[in-house]
Amino acid sequence: MKIFPAIDLLGGKVVRLTRGDYDIVDVYGDNPLDAAKAFREQGAENLHIVDLDGARDGSSANFAVIESIAKAGGLFIQTGGGIRDAERVKRCASAGVNRVILGTVAAQDFGLLEQLIAAFGTLIAVGVDARDGLVAVKGWRETTALDSLEFCEKLDGAGVDNIIYTDISRDGTMRGANLEVYSRLAGRVGAKITASGGISGPDELETLAGMGVYAAILGKSLYTGAINLREAIKLCSPKG
Repeated sequence: MKIFPAIDLLGGKVVRLTRGDYDIVDVYGDNPLDAAKAFREQGAENLHIVDLDGARDGSSANFAVIESIAKAGGLFIQTGGGIRDAERVKRCASAGVNRVILGTVAAQDFGLLEQLIAAFGTLIAVGVDARDGLVAVKGWRETTALDSLEFCEKLDGAGVDNIIYTDISRDGTMRGANLEVYSRLAGRVGAKITASGGISGPDELETLAGMGVYAAILGKSLYTGAINLREAIKLCSPKG
């Protein structure tokens, strides 16, 4: 199972929100590039970057920061937040981003999502952010009527290669991942599943890996020291 340390950007700073609440912000650094380099030095090969400003208002406020991290090299970069059309997907790819995460547009314009999958293939991933089992959009500020698990099945049927599923109620809380939902997803979809939200200990990583989950995103657990990144990568690497 792959490990993706997370850098969430708000106003150019490295932050973590609690349950996606923009009023509950912990700031962990003023230099995202330094944070990315630190993760790489600890053995990271992958990095998950979210533009929280973009997720909230559809802007590209932190694009220059994301580009600087991608151009520095050495990491597989996936990023999301405010990417809602083909031009922004192309811009990310040109900046050196390896995987582009769509969220709001996937839930609100499925026809456009299908066009983007046809055009960009596995460059496209979809972030499914769930609140009480329903898909949330626009920086988690609005909740739709879409059942999150049924939506994942629809995405799988449309050829989405990678689904990043976040339980909003767990995100940033250090209460543990929603293991039940990942077990259910593993049995329902063929797309690669990335677990996000609340992962707080190595035992959860082992459980997720045992389910066949493709990757796990680690945020606050790394920033608080609850999980050691180097040890987590070693734990989840193929044995033998």
